[in-house]
Amino acid sequence: MSILIDQDQQVRNDFRLFAGRANPALAKEIAALLGVELGKITIGPFPNSETRVQIEESIRGTDIYVIQPTSEPANENLMELLITIDAMKRASARQITAIIPYFGYARQDHKTTGREPISAKLVANLLTTAGASRVMAIDLHVPQIQGFFDIPMDHLTALTTLANYFRDKQIENGVIVAPDVGRAKLAEKYAKILRLPLAIMHKRRNGADGQDVEFVELVGDVKDKTPIIIDDEIATGGSIYEQAQALAAAGAKPAYVSIAHAVLVGPALERLSHPSIREVVTTDTIPVPAEKQLDGKIKVLSIASLLAQAILRVHQHRSVSQVFRDQHLDFAV
Repeated sequence: MSILIDQDQQVRNDFRLFAGRANPALAKEIAALLGVELGKITIGPFPNSETRVQIEESIRGTDIYVIQPTSEPANENLMELLITIDAMKRASARQITAIIPYFGYARQDHKTTGREPISAKLVANLLTTAGASRVMAIDLHVPQIQGFFDIPMDHLTALTTLANYFRDKQIENGVIVAPDVGRAKLAEKYAKILRLPLAIMHKRRNGADGQDVEFVELVGDVKDKTPIIIDDEIATGGSIYEQAQALAAAGAKPAYVSIAHAVLVGPALERLSHPSIREVVTTDTIPVPAEKQLDGKIKVLSIASLLAQAILRVHQHRSVSQVFRDQHLDFAV
């Protein structure tokens, strides 16, 4: 598939696509789809470990699109993005769009107890202060994070990319499983696209860090069916592991897992290796090296086409929502 920017001279001259160091492979794929070269930029550490950024070409009066997920190491990648945006602003870029396929700190979107920060809001403020004119992200942990921004925010979804994979597999006797009530709406979208029944799990988090998960109820029939568990991300894999175990105890077959972001830290790979999990399907919003793919058990789909289409539509002042309407998906972006 090839998506070429309009060959009009003005479009060619005022468009620039740059990449941070967090996911260069995705940035290169997006550039190829758009038919452009990545902008010249040098990023590295000073001797004292501070981040150095140098834009190696003139960007005065241009529309900049910089690709940088704030995945692990989150603080380093976030700081690199902020410094890069600042450098571009000071180099007189006309506007700067931060393409953040994975938006870190999104889990800290509210206070769960006293004297806690709301870090997602802080990150939104930092991006604006650094000089971002617009932000684009995929499958935020909760949609209301869009409201934390005082600049335009395009919220995209990998739902169709992931659902199409399962539709092509033609899973027999499948069932979509929402891991909690918060994911029920997303699960309904999967169920509608794949024309499968829906089950919902109810869980309770225990412990000070909320990492201990106890499942207390399963609503829906999963016996002798193949579950497809949907969620936005897998970090340590604790919840997914417990969900798959609970479904197996209820008589379900080994489960598929569908997520947008494969964070995969700590004991995640060990947990995902369990036979109660058949396959994990994710996207490349975060790089998933071969050694983390469990000999093919973790399937990584490209999200580059979606981002390329969205970038092109933003640059040409066209509807981003139309990308999803063309896929017969009603999704607020």
